[in-house]
Amino acid sequence: MPADWRQGLFVGRIDRGEGPVPVVLRDGVLHDMTFVAPTVSALVAGGDFTGGTPIGPLEELDPAQLLSPIDLQCVKAAGVTFAVSALERVIEERARGDHNKANELRGRLEAALGGGIRSVVPGSAEAAALKDALIADGMWSQYLEVAIGPDAEIFTKSPVLSTVGWNAPIGVRSDSTWNNPEPEIVLLADAHGRAVGATLGNDVNLRDFEGRSALLLGKAKDNNASCSLGPFVRLFDAGYTIEDVRQADVAMTIEGTDGYVLDGHSTMREISRDPEDLLRQALSEHHYPDGLVLFCGTLFAPTKDRDEPGRGFTHKVGDRVTIASSRLGTLVNTVTTSRDAPAWQFGIGALMRNLARRGLLAE
Repeated sequence: MPADWRQGLFVGRIDRGEGPVPVVLRDGVLHDMTFVAPTVSALVAGGDFTGGTPIGPLEELDPAQLLSPIDLQCVKAAGVTFAVSALERVIEERARGDHNKANELRGRLEAALGGGIRSVVPGSAEAAALKDALIADGMWSQYLEVAIGPDAEIFTKSPVLSTVGWNAPIGVRSDSTWNNPEPEIVLLADAHGRAVGATLGNDVNLRDFEGRSALLLGKAKDNNASCSLGPFVRLFDAGYTIEDVRQADVAMTIEGTDGYVLDGHSTMREISRDPEDLLRQALSEHHYPDGLVLFCGTLFAPTKDRDEPGRGFTHKVGDRVTIASSRLGTLVNTVTTSRDAPAWQFGIGALMRNLARRGLLAE
């Protein structure tokens, strides 16, 4: 948890043995909010984070009870929102998913457009001029369109209820040979698209799949256990606001069982589109009656060689991924394959049956 967690207001979910329970962490004490609202989605819709049944101090919580902090919200993500990630997507595309070609392409592309893409405002006249120049040089890409064009890339990352939480195994496809974590700030929004809080997330990505074709984005992003969130959502209040999100720093460490260690750092101050603008673009037209979460994108693109020079980074089973931000805490997951991660079985139907069995569904 962040250093000031006793002064913050947090929402999440735990499993107390009968099923998922929405909880609020208030004044350092966990409160069971089941009888205020049976789901986090309904709790956010109601806007009442008072009351509830005290469970006890956070220190007494069994970490094994902690679940992903969201439930019925749609899980959306914004892509190519930082200059570095834009360059890496173009590299994937031009390398056709072949990591062996990435190092050479990286140098050429950074020399050609690194400075320009970092300074341009998406959708501006300067962005249009840069686009024209890149087209003339044969350097244009669909990824540059969403990096500096008027419309952000917004996609569905993961089905409702499929996300995993703190300390859960996180999965990459067993047939992927080039992949990486994506540490991100994630906004929680209500049904009206209003941001009500933020958390940390890992938007695991398969670079080989997406690099072969952008039409494989679904296979690159949406896999069993491929989306983690947590540990809690920090709700906006007088002490924590959207401005804290805009100024947030995010650190990540990958520790492999082979002794490999990779440290990375990113800052939301370098994002090319404001988080609230991304949320407006994600909302579309009255589209999410149970609310949504939105991954805001990542500056982090690991390129440090792991096994041989020029090959760059890819995950191995057993990698421990730690994502941290001072006002949101720390999200930790260990990498496995999506095939070997616990099967996702608790979907919407299972949740409705569980709530009905507990007498928590009302007119």
